[in-house]
Amino acid sequence: MTDDDPVESWFRAAGRREDDLRRIDALVRAAAPDLGRELVPVGSGTMLGYGLLPYRTRSSSTTTRWPLIALAAQKRHLPLYVCAVEDGHYLPEVRADRLGTVSCGRSCIRFTTADRVDAGALAELVRDAAEGTAQGRNEFFAG
Repeated sequence: MTDDDPVESWFRAAGRREDDLRRIDALVRAAAPDLGRELVPVGSGTMLGYGLLPYRTRSSSTTTRWPLIALAAQKRHLPLYVCAVEDGHYLPEVRADRLGTVSCGRSCIRFTTADRVDAGALAELVRDAAEGTAQGRNEFFAG
């Protein structure tokens, strides 16, 4: 990696959150090593996306690429998005009680530091999301 690496620049720009972001990034990459990793523009910022796949919202006529998993740096918390739906249920929402001291929405896991996350449960969630997607079971990306 060079000093010009955009992912490295993204980490450094996170300031005091850099170490937590790197820890979650390492966990995601270890749990799902086959997912590619790249920066994804969102609004006026960027997220670190893993496993970009074709995606189209119901209201759109164009297909774009969206990450299966995405990590962002917010001012008050760190969100990890896991866009995995099986049997009509979002995996993060279903497993929220196992993930540690976090707040969960349908696809979003929010935490203030990496220490608040149960690393084993999060790794299992990431692994299951990647495997389910590879096997065609992820309804989030069903077209």
